Amino acid sequence: MENYTKGETREVEMEAAFEVGQDCVVMKVNAGSKIRNLMGYAMNKAKNPSVKRIVWNGSGKAVTKTVTCAEIMKRKIKGLHQINKLRSRRIEEIWEPNLEGLERLKVNRDIPAISILLSKDPLDASTPGYQAPGSFEEFWKSELQPQKPAKRKHQKYYTKKAMDSAKNRNTETQKS
Repeated sequence: MENYTKGETREVEMEAAFEVGQDCVVMKVNAGSKIRNLMGYAMNKAKNPSVKRIVWNGSGKAVTKTVTCAEIMKRKIKGLHQINKLRSRRIEEIWEPNLEGLERLKVNRDIPAISILLSKDPLDASTPGYQAPGSFEEFWKSELQPQKPAKRKHQKYYTKKAMDSAKNRNTETQKS
């Protein structure tokens, strides 16, 4: 690539993952976004009774942060229906030749992206990526049973002198 110089870069427009209306808030998550700021804004919007849906969008390094924000919101607001859509964002780069006789190059980069729809109203359960409210918690409740704390199997190692003095103390307290 030393014979080429990077020229124009543009993002190919992709269709919206979900229909957005007046009752919907769209959150765009970037890699540098602070979760506290995103959640503060989204939670304030979700308190409004006219807002029924929140869409979280993120791509590249922001995918994990997008999922985290959606999961935090589901824990804070019970009863949210969820639909996940995995997609890719295409970026086209044009590389100009530095030498004569070479052609322009067009490089397409596909970056993973996710869109998560959280809705207060029921959604179509047959849609791929649908999660019913509370389905995750019910799964873990059935999988994990409460366990008793493990008893200590090994006693601490002591010197003979320490063991003898411990025995003497125990016998003295039992006599009293």
